[in-house]
Amino acid sequence: MADVIHAWHPDVPLVQEVLHARFEHHAYPSHTHDSWTVLLVDQGTVTYDLDRHEHQTSNSAVTLLPPQVPHDGRSATPDVPFRKRVLYLEPEWLPHKAVDAAAEAPTLFDPKAISTVDQIHAALNDPADVLAAECSVLALRDLVQPHLKSPVDTATDKPLARRLRHLLDDRLEETVTIAEAAADLGAHRSHLVRVFTQTYGIAPHQYVVGRRVDRARRLLLSGLSPAEAAAQSGFHDQSHLTRHFRRTLGTTPGVFAA
Repeated sequence: MADVIHAWHPDVPLVQEVLHARFEHHAYPSHTHDSWTVLLVDQGTVTYDLDRHEHQTSNSAVTLLPPQVPHDGRSATPDVPFRKRVLYLEPEWLPHKAVDAAAEAPTLFDPKAISTVDQIHAALNDPADVLAAECSVLALRDLVQPHLKSPVDTATDKPLARRLRHLLDDRLEETVTIAEAAADLGAHRSHLVRVFTQTYGIAPHQYVVGRRVDRARRLLLSGLSPAEAAAQSGFHDQSHLTRHFRRTLGTTPGVFAA
């Protein structure tokens, strides 16, 4: 079977590139990236040298390769293929002081981190889920930092959370990124997501989806078609509305309003 490679640049803050690949025989020579590399190996095992020390991936772990640190990569078993999913994230995703810690200990055996990376890849498959992908990238940052001995600030800020909620409510029909909201509110992106989640018990993107579904159901009951309700409640299109409507209410918009 031939090697399979799919790479793209999603319009998501902090994400430089996404790569999904399956390699039969390819071995990477030593090289560097200017980004943080978040690696999931779904099939097979990869052996790699990072900063002149040998490591091995695990299907039950996230591998974190820091920017500007040389590494290579090859199948741990000759002629046995490996399949991987990779996120390349901007250098500022983590503080510079985390580079040395990641080079020393690049493997994260954390089920929450694995689940979060899975969520990012799932969201990146749909242009309508930009906010979900961005929130998950920032959530992953908070999960990774303690592993790298860089504690997360857990201070609460309810006034800031309320300001973000009001901004999301006012712009419900728009695609608002956390980066844009942070710039408007004068806050750091990760802090903004963290205090919102702490205050309301739900991540910003989940809040937005719930509000949009709530608006759509009322528009449907007022006589609008699913396509019209989708457009007026901020969903990307009717299929985007249907997916979240079914997930939230257990039925489709058409059946709900019949």
